[in-house]
Amino acid sequence: MTIAVLDDEEVVVRTPEEFHRMPRDYQKILVSQITINTEGELSGGDDYALMFLPLAPTSEERQVCAERAAEEYDHYKIGKRVLADLGIDTTYMESQSLAERTLFADERMHSCTTWAERGIYSYIGEETAMVMLREFAESSYKPWAEAVRTIILDEKIHIAHGARVCRNLAVSEEGREQLQAALDRLWPMFVGIFGSPHTKRSKLAVRYGLRRTTNGEAIELWRQKATERVTHLGLRVPE
Repeated sequence: MTIAVLDDEEVVVRTPEEFHRMPRDYQKILVSQITINTEGELSGGDDYALMFLPLAPTSEERQVCAERAAEEYDHYKIGKRVLADLGIDTTYMESQSLAERTLFADERMHSCTTWAERGIYSYIGEETAMVMLREFAESSYKPWAEAVRTIILDEKIHIAHGARVCRNLAVSEEGREQLQAALDRLWPMFVGIFGSPHTKRSKLAVRYGLRRTTNGEAIELWRQKATERVTHLGLRVPE
C-alpha cells in the first residue's frame, strides 16, 4: 500500500521498506535517477579505459586514466548496490557494449579522438555530473544520498585532472585551438545531458526532495560554472 504525500510535507525516506510505501511516481523517478547515473558511471569507466588511455601521451597520463577508470567502475558498483536493495538488478549492463548503454547520452561523446577532448570532457563535461551529484547528496532517499557522497570525492579529482590537461594545452596558441575545437564539438552534448529544461518530471523530483533544481535550473548552474572555466582558459563559449 502506498500513501500520498501532502504538498506541504518534507519527504524523508530512510529504508528500502519505506521506499516501497512511497507513491508510485516517487519510486519511478528515484529508480530512473539512480539507474541513469549508474549506467553513466559504468560507461565512464569504459571511456577512461578504452578511449582516453590509448590517447595518453605518457605513462604517467596512462596511469591517471587507469585510476579514473577504476574509480568509475567502483561508482557503478555503489549504484548497483543501492538499486539491488530496491529489488533492481543492473548486472545486464555489464554484458552490454558501450553503444548499447548510451540510451541517455549522445553516443558521439564516447568517441573522443584528441587529448584536448579528454581535457574538456573531464573539466567541463564531468561538471554536468557534479551538478547532479551535489543534489543527489541531499536526496530525500537517504541511502542514495549517503552513497553519493563517496562518489563526489572522486569526481572532484576527475575534474581537477581535466583542468590540469586543459591548462597545460592552453599555454600555446596551438593548444588553445585544439581545446576550442574540442569544446565546440562536445558542448551541445554536455547541454543535452540535462534533458529537456521544461519537463514536468524534474519539477516533481524537486517536490519529492529527489532534486533541488529543475532541469532548466540545473543547466544554468552548469553553464555559469563552465563559462567561467572556459573564459579563464582563453576560449570562447560556444553559442
